[in-house]
Amino acid sequence: MSLINTEILPFKATAYHNGKFVPVSSDDLKGKWSVVFFYPADFTFVCPTELGDLADNYDVFRSLGVEIYGVSTDTHFTHKAWHDTSETIGKIRYPLIGDPTGAITRNFGVMIEEEGLALRGTFVINPEGVIKLCEIHDNGIGRDAKELLRKVQAAQYIAAHPNEVCPAKWQPGAETLAPSLDLVGKI
Repeated sequence: MSLINTEILPFKATAYHNGKFVPVSSDDLKGKWSVVFFYPADFTFVCPTELGDLADNYDVFRSLGVEIYGVSTDTHFTHKAWHDTSETIGKIRYPLIGDPTGAITRNFGVMIEEEGLALRGTFVINPEGVIKLCEIHDNGIGRDAKELLRKVQAAQYIAAHPNEVCPAKWQPGAETLAPSLDLVGKI
């Protein structure tokens, strides 16, 4: 079953954020756009490249009213240790949620049960707590923050313009499409 257009399941966890351990719950994701991305583990190889890329683009996401949440099955203590020992991770200003029980990871369908780790899953959630984008892929394939940013902008655009759709390679300000019988076979 697809998670698209389903409401996120309730959760409570602890995150490492801006030098503190803070509670985070599914309620915190409501009322604003959110990106929740899962990665396998702290102190690994591809993960810091992705987290660093998101950190480098964090201000752009925030300017669009989007909060980013990183989640792995590590503890919030491990997130702090990684933050304190890695220059790349040290620049992160978004919450890193610890999910040592795997409950959140399972809620989003990205748990690798035999490893106790998450797949690389990315979810864009609207202010009502409904998943509008879901991408899950092999752990050897790193994500690109700018491509994710484009998809967030498209999701926000179609939320504000429900009678339009964004075609392939759409960028903000580009032409959209208004689905109609007149377009069938004409594109």
